[in-house]
Amino acid sequence: MAKVKEYDIEEMEELYDLGKALASPVRLEMLKLLYDKSLIIGEIAKEMNLPASSTAFHLKIMEKAGLIRMEEQPGTRGTTKLCTRKVDFLHINLVKKNAEVNELVNMEMPVGAYTGCRVSPTCGLWAEEGVLGNEDMEQCFYYPERIRAGVLWTSSGYVEYKFPNKVPKKRTPKRLAFSGEICSEAPGYREDWKSDITLWINGKECGTWTSPGDMGARRGRLNPPSLPDGSTQYGFWITWVVDRGGCWIGEERVGDTTIDQLLLMEEPFIKVRLGNRKDARYVGGFNLFGKHFGDYDQDLVMTIEY
Repeated sequence: MAKVKEYDIEEMEELYDLGKALASPVRLEMLKLLYDKSLIIGEIAKEMNLPASSTAFHLKIMEKAGLIRMEEQPGTRGTTKLCTRKVDFLHINLVKKNAEVNELVNMEMPVGAYTGCRVSPTCGLWAEEGVLGNEDMEQCFYYPERIRAGVLWTSSGYVEYKFPNKVPKKRTPKRLAFSGEICSEAPGYREDWKSDITLWINGKECGTWTSPGDMGARRGRLNPPSLPDGSTQYGFWITWVVDRGGCWIGEERVGDTTIDQLLLMEEPFIKVRLGNRKDARYVGGFNLFGKHFGDYDQDLVMTIEY
């Protein structure tokens, strides 16, 4: 549920709706209530000690602002509405369009949309309806239905993606950020299982993050019922940044490769590889989570500033 929505200053009506939704302490408490679970209107009213009519009024305002999702569900008497929080972060852009500032392109890639891979057991793909193919069989990673995968795991190796290059011609990229929900991979799960996970962009190494473990002691906030307990449940939202000063994860500089060395404008695509180096200290595999799985409702994300 970490969807980032960007508001432009010229979208005044949307901005007004957002401000109105966030201006009420009652509505903020409702957002807290919906942090790690979905509830029907009656359940929210009971938890908040409010009349159902008032609860529905507040929820409608938050739905209009894009903060929650309301879906009809069958109830004991007709239908009711299930409420789910949609976003974790909001970015309000107060810069006018066409101002003399840097611009951004943002792209999402499903975890199952890889163009190449090398995997080894334990490995597999899981979609909302269940496992795709069979676990621990590399050939299943080449099934066409892999695009539906919401979780991908392997005990070593890599997966590779080709993102479309949306930077306009004759423009110069200044900063690239790549993000995803990631953790290690152990049989079942093991939260003290380290793994050195490296990012390559256009064949250039862009730094390594050491995952502390394979996280499964609690359920991921978004996982469908088909994903069983006792297995990997969620990861960490990790962002690599490459700019003219090198490669970064948070405030830590993790590599010398610069944005210019990536040669981003030479091809209509940007090649991204994520995995374990063969000579890594901790070859502990990796899990990748996409939309509707784990803790963050996003696929793999690339943002380029130019």
